[in-house]
Amino acid sequence: MKSVLHSTAHACLVVPLLVLDSAQGYSWMAGIKIPTPLDLGRVASGMKFGDKKLVVITGTSSGLGKATTKALLQEEGYHVIGAVRDLEKMKVVAEVEGFDKDRFTAMHLDLASFASVNKFVEELNAFRGDRAIDRLACNAAVYQPTLDYPKWTKDGHEQQLQINYLGHFLLTSKIIPMMEGSSDARVVMIGSVTGNDNTVGGGGVYPIADLKDLEGLELGCKNPIAMMDGYNFNGAKMYKDTKLALMMTSNMLHERFHRSTGIAFSSIYPGCIAESPLFREKRPWFRKYFPIFMKYVTGGFVGEPEAGQRLFQVLHDPRCTKSGVYWSWNGGPREGRGLETLEKGGQIEGSGGAGGGWDSIFENDQSDKVLNRDLMMKL
Repeated sequence: MKSVLHSTAHACLVVPLLVLDSAQGYSWMAGIKIPTPLDLGRVASGMKFGDKKLVVITGTSSGLGKATTKALLQEEGYHVIGAVRDLEKMKVVAEVEGFDKDRFTAMHLDLASFASVNKFVEELNAFRGDRAIDRLACNAAVYQPTLDYPKWTKDGHEQQLQINYLGHFLLTSKIIPMMEGSSDARVVMIGSVTGNDNTVGGGGVYPIADLKDLEGLELGCKNPIAMMDGYNFNGAKMYKDTKLALMMTSNMLHERFHRSTGIAFSSIYPGCIAESPLFREKRPWFRKYFPIFMKYVTGGFVGEPEAGQRLFQVLHDPRCTKSGVYWSWNGGPREGRGLETLEKGGQIEGSGGAGGGWDSIFENDQSDKVLNRDLMMKL
């Protein structure tokens, strides 16, 4: 009987030790996360893109955005997500232009509404699955130079301010976390020569972009405060101010986040697209003669297809992985004026205009306003 009790006691001690050893032996399994149905769904959703990079471009139904999308879809390595306000228009444009339906997805985005931006981000996050966003091009813009009074969005901001700048600012802040895991993430802001006042186009044509001390923005820039500088409304200046702000924001994002995220932040000036729908609110005589003036007098004219190739280059070219850069192209108002211009259809060699090709890209100088670090950090 004593022997039986001893054996039983021994077994009672041994079994827990064996269980403990087994538990310790499989302790590594505690770190394994069992996939949830949601996780599996995200993986399956991401698999549909294969090895293609995901590119988000705002304003792909016309102008620069449309031309850039066409260029991207000519390469096999991209799936383009076109963020547009008018889905029906985008559907027609995609059909007419022959966009590859398997590699182009239109999604609704109204930059004049913060609620729309947030909804777009939610839909984008679900659409991408477990895949990182590889590119973001903040392209969409409106230009209202003839207005004597500001037009207000539902959120209470002047339209150009919210569509061109504030909406893109919010969008970028939401998409940056989605870029985690991309080996070559890039965010590109479409700047303008009009926002860079160290040029004739930016510093010699009134009104000149100037955010001053951002007093209007610090006060919220809500009705009745339209301008970021807090001064009286000027439609033409507002457009230029938003472009200046975008270029400064690109530099701010570079300084704050490039080192920690690896994302390349840059801005570009693709040239003056004088026949762009951007000028639809200018007077008829301006829309008629401005392209002629830019093509045959200044040489700064750039057609939509070439401008699209330029933005495509910054999104695609391995040379454009450098962050904190303002990209421009040689091919504009420097050489070849006069009869030679007529013979070449207005293509004048130099900085800013048409011509020059892929290898004419260069890192352009930024004005003191764009490089104003103290003001930049206020944004």
